Amino acid sequence: MLTKENSNCEFELKGRVVFFATGNINKFREAKSILSPFGIAVAMLKMKGTEIQSDSLQEIAKTSAKDAFRRCHLPVIVEDAGLFIEALKGFPGPYAAYVYKTISNKGILKLMENLDNRKAKFQAAVAYCDKQSCEPMVFMGQSNGEITQSERREQGKSGFGFDPIFQPQGSGKSFAEMTIEEKNGFSHRADGLRKFAEWYRQQR
Repeated sequence: MLTKENSNCEFELKGRVVFFATGNINKFREAKSILSPFGIAVAMLKMKGTEIQSDSLQEIAKTSAKDAFRRCHLPVIVEDAGLFIEALKGFPGPYAAYVYKTISNKGILKLMENLDNRKAKFQAAVAYCDKQSCEPMVFMGQSNGEITQSERREQGKSGFGFDPIFQPQGSGKSFAEMTIEEKNGFSHRADGLRKFAEWYRQQR
């Protein structure tokens, strides 16, 4: 794994590598697991692009990818995700990271006390930018499921964020009870990354 701080991210490249700009090692591990079978080498670029306030995941990811590329001049992917809960009218949506920091999983479960409708979906926007791109390409991924009645996690698994309270459709486990390989079979991030990988391979 290659990492570079955002103050100095220029270095010699050997072969073609796509850089995942993120400070989240769990996201990077999931991305590496998805992209490797496509023959795409991925390295972690330890930085975050500018995150605008927007109701659109696509716009947030595009802006972040453009900013990351402007600073590093490397082929870069950025991912932004949101959790959309039907009974809460789509809350927290693209503001999921802030909501998790402020009220966390327990706060979401509190808001959903006594609600029968627990339908929810995770969405991800994967944006790619390189020197050939006038505008970043964006690939959307989605995972339909429901909010669990309580936090469910399993020691040693890689769940993070809202993973302990989200159970994807077709599974009896929450994301936090799954291995990376299991989660990649259901996750929004994996869905978006696979779409990117198929496009990228065709371009090359």
